[in-house]
Amino acid sequence: MDSGSRSTVTSKRKKEATTSVRSIKKPNLPRRGKKMDADWWKNAVVYQIYPRSFKDANGDGIGDLEGIIQKLDYLNDGTPNSLGIDAIWLSPIYPSPMYDFGYDISDYESIDPVFGDLETFRRLLKEAHKRKIRIIMDLVANHTSHQHPWFLESKSSKDNPKRDWYIWRDPINGKPPNNWMGTFGGRAWTLDKTTDQYYYHSFLAEQPDLNWRNPEVKKAIFSMVKNWLDLGVDGFRLDVVNLFVKDSELRSNPRKRWIARPFDQQNHIYDRDRPEMHDILKDLRKLLDSYGDRMSVGEVMMEPPGTSALPASYYGPKGDELHLAFNFAFFYTPWKAEKFRDVIKEWEKYLRDKGWPNYTLSNHDFRRHISRYSKGRETTARAKIAALMLLTLRGTPFLYYGEELGMMDERVPKNRIQDPVGIRYWPVYPSRDNCRLPMCWSGDVNGGFSKGEPWLPVFSRYESVNVETQSRSIESLLNFYKKLIWLRKGNEILKKGTLALDYDSPPGVLQYTREFEKKKCLIILNFENESKKIVANANRTAQILISTHRKPEKMEIPVVFEIAPYEGLVLEY
Repeated sequence: MDSGSRSTVTSKRKKEATTSVRSIKKPNLPRRGKKMDADWWKNAVVYQIYPRSFKDANGDGIGDLEGIIQKLDYLNDGTPNSLGIDAIWLSPIYPSPMYDFGYDISDYESIDPVFGDLETFRRLLKEAHKRKIRIIMDLVANHTSHQHPWFLESKSSKDNPKRDWYIWRDPINGKPPNNWMGTFGGRAWTLDKTTDQYYYHSFLAEQPDLNWRNPEVKKAIFSMVKNWLDLGVDGFRLDVVNLFVKDSELRSNPRKRWIARPFDQQNHIYDRDRPEMHDILKDLRKLLDSYGDRMSVGEVMMEPPGTSALPASYYGPKGDELHLAFNFAFFYTPWKAEKFRDVIKEWEKYLRDKGWPNYTLSNHDFRRHISRYSKGRETTARAKIAALMLLTLRGTPFLYYGEELGMMDERVPKNRIQDPVGIRYWPVYPSRDNCRLPMCWSGDVNGGFSKGEPWLPVFSRYESVNVETQSRSIESLLNFYKKLIWLRKGNEILKKGTLALDYDSPPGVLQYTREFEKKKCLIILNFENESKKIVANANRTAQILISTHRKPEKMEIPVVFEIAPYEGLVLEY
């Protein structure tokens, strides 16, 4: 990141906090009644919040924990007037020098002052739990900040006790130890002149990788995880979970065909997906399960378009590793019903009975799906079909803040880019800032996000695409999400039912059946802007639960019936 961007960030930081999660008085557990719901994460709708961009309560232009507390009722106040969210996944809020905006952690056991402090976080936990909202924290344990005390000790000398907590190697003929490249560009090795050795970093040089082959590293991370669990955190999203362990011999990756970005010119078989990681995840699962109602979801990095086999492998052959692993295949799927059906089929195939699926269409690192699938006046209609699919499939849906409004990506001007990847590759690479714009709460100045200058530009259409305006419109995307989520929350078929894909549906239509205790839901999604004839094969009476075009009433389903362009329909019978 250039010095101008760095100074913009650091100038807004407040006095460093010194309180550690270890020193906070922990609540008595269990916290929510005598009977804990161990499988709550299977039935939950999870909402990712990028804290810097959600709501700024103190006017410094950066979202904070107090802002999230103020908007908890929007997420779930116990009534259909709210969104109905069951859990929040918070992108990192730990102390950090912000070279990668929180994904470079300098203290695992506190809160960065820009977001608040531990007392505010504890109040967030209390207020969220009061509303039956669980809190999932981001666990970035593949690497730390170069300013973390562990790394400062490690680099101080070759014989420091923490030297082996990171990956250090001597130069080979004056060059790095192997050919590994950094995900964000350049070599993955940086020479430290103090000790004349290279250290390894999967991402920025300011993000040195921990050495998970050292049992002391595992012990320290697990201890930290336990402290957050004792505080009442409900789960963790594990950042780049398949990168933790590297090849013991640090062998160079084989090269593949030429691609513009050097990182993509290698088959990454030695710097990720090592078999030893599975034993670590089994131990982490035992720790989480010992609390009765905690969960984990892992980010598994894979080459596009990827295969469902890779994330499925991190559930473990006995389903005793991650509770969930993200499958990013949807991120690379074009707007075709048949292509989505193929991904769903493959995901179900690899998970079988050992794991519970999950689906997501957007997050903080990818273009928002409404931007990927936009098509002029058809854009909102497509967004409703995408929402129906996401929230009626078998599995846990993850939403990204603002998707319920139809917030889209917008290119951030060069002089306002904060993302280190966007800065390095401008103008070729679209900055990740484009999908991290501040949440639009109203048509007021800055979209109601902040009274100060927002850290990133506000979405240009904030005067119409905002919570306040869409809440008043019955036909808005926001109100469609609300109806859909609350329908799912009250319907056991949609939460727990099996899934059977229909392969006889007409081209452009995704059709599947969910079944639970002899009751069924039929979901029909028309991905195209033309009418389609659906063959139902039998006359039956069904209840329309939700539709993009029809009222929720009884419907006599003939053998053949017609659905409208971009119609989505959920029937129960």
